[in-house]
Amino acid sequence: MAIKVHGHPLSPAVKRVVACLEEKSIPYEFVLIDLSIESRAITQYIAHAYADKGTPLISNDPKKMAIVSIWTEVESQRFDGSASKLSFEIVVKPILGMTTDEGVVDHHQATLAQILDVYESRLSQSKYLGGDEFSLADLHHIPIINNLFGTKIKALFEARPHVSAWCNDILGRPAWQKVQASMKL
Repeated sequence: MAIKVHGHPLSPAVKRVVACLEEKSIPYEFVLIDLSIESRAITQYIAHAYADKGTPLISNDPKKMAIVSIWTEVESQRFDGSASKLSFEIVVKPILGMTTDEGVVDHHQATLAQILDVYESRLSQSKYLGGDEFSLADLHHIPIINNLFGTKIKALFEARPHVSAWCNDILGRPAWQKVQASMKL
């Protein structure tokens, strides 16, 4: 039985959920609507409820899971704030015929650069944010990074070799490629 995913293909939150389902090899049906959902809670549920399927996105080891949890919090509390605002200003506003606020872009670009410096340090010690295995901590970043890679903001990621390698790895995952192919407008 397929899980129904309600949302819009432009939504990073919806893409986050679909990427998790693809990683877990869970069949789903996409239902187009325009609403906001709490994708992080949904991905947590999927990762736990279907722990025995597809890519392991969580760990049974409490110490490893604590590290993954830290980085999922960093993504939601630090990274997403600036990255989502940049995505809205540079990607979404032009699609909607709105004018990009360059002051907002400059501010959040500087903030994101600081956050990516922390990521560069972490990724110099491990392949992924949560350790040596791909996890929800990495998955949660994919939709927004993908949006930003089509903009001038990509240079912030590419300027940091470990961050750049990590981005190329997570954006190249087969599950994400399926999401991209299935959710085109």
